[in-house]
Amino acid sequence: MLVMVVTEERLSELVAVDREQGLTLALANGCFDLLHVGHIRYLRGSAAEADRLIVAINDDQSVEALKGEGRPLQPASERAEIVEAFEMVDYVVLFSSLTVENLLRAIRPDVHCKGTDYTIGSVPERDVVLSYGGQTVIVGDPKDHATRDLIVKMGATKP
Repeated sequence: MLVMVVTEERLSELVAVDREQGLTLALANGCFDLLHVGHIRYLRGSAAEADRLIVAINDDQSVEALKGEGRPLQPASERAEIVEAFEMVDYVVLFSSLTVENLLRAIRPDVHCKGTDYTIGSVPERDVVLSYGGQTVIVGDPKDHATRDLIVKMGATKP
């Protein structure tokens, strides 16, 4: 299957076709600013939850609001292109809010995947997922990797 960076409107169309074919959908979301092994493990775990994996990536303004001044390190279009390159990813979509609630309501994936820095009870979008009959799961490895730690480490090393 050809992986695509799509608009929310196009994603809705693709999801409808997938559902007609009886395929299940998982959605993973995040900033994906400076990729590390924790991101890969999160995406692999998310892909294992359904037939298709949708990755929703925060746009530049929402990353700055969430992470602070100086972030993101890379523009949304480049972050999306990088994530799109992974074989386990089927669709990539950018979103502009601080949570992925609106996208969840629009496409209603079977599974909403979050990383191990959450518990089922602490996922901000959990009630939205429950409202349409979806499932929230925690996937990936223990939260031993963080982009902010890499940024600090890179600043401490000499070229």
